[in-house]
Amino acid sequence: MKDAAPMHGSNAPSDWIVRWSHLLAPEATVLDVACGAGRHMQWFARRGHAATGVDRSPEAIEAASAFGHAVMADIESGPWPFPGQAFGAVIVTNYLWRPRLADIVAAVAPGGVLLYETFAAGNETVGKPSRADFLLQPGELLAACAGLRVVAYEDGFMAEPPRFVQRIAAIRPGTSAAGEPPRHRLKGN
Repeated sequence: MKDAAPMHGSNAPSDWIVRWSHLLAPEATVLDVACGAGRHMQWFARRGHAATGVDRSPEAIEAASAFGHAVMADIESGPWPFPGQAFGAVIVTNYLWRPRLADIVAAVAPGGVLLYETFAAGNETVGKPSRADFLLQPGELLAACAGLRVVAYEDGFMAEPPRFVQRIAAIRPGTSAAGEPPRHRLKGN
């Protein structure tokens, strides 16, 4: 991995991703969908995970490549670039393209984790995105994850910055690729 500038400001990983990242198995492979400049790839790479990111922006892919394998692909108008592949974790933040939800969920390996956070209905009252195409409807993320075991789910308003979000941490039942049962420990007090 190349040296990279430290994370700060808008490059910091999502609090939701950080909060639930302990659910990943050690050295799990990570897929960051719509990875942008790779803030989550960086977070996971620094914790010993092999990170792969996908984005359609050449500038984003160039930056993200500092943290792992970066794939330039337009997943909205082109094919899913990971057919038949599964990852120990799939990360999605601030991105929604409904035709790809099934592919995203299917990319979670047995024993793997899905961490997803994006805008929800209501956001049109406080800012962008405001088109219904880019806002999850009530319960929509839960429905998309019907085959996974939900560990945490939230749907509501966040004050800073003002936005409506849905977010989920979910685990695919089954045995990990290493043949061991998954050990997803919840953080306690």
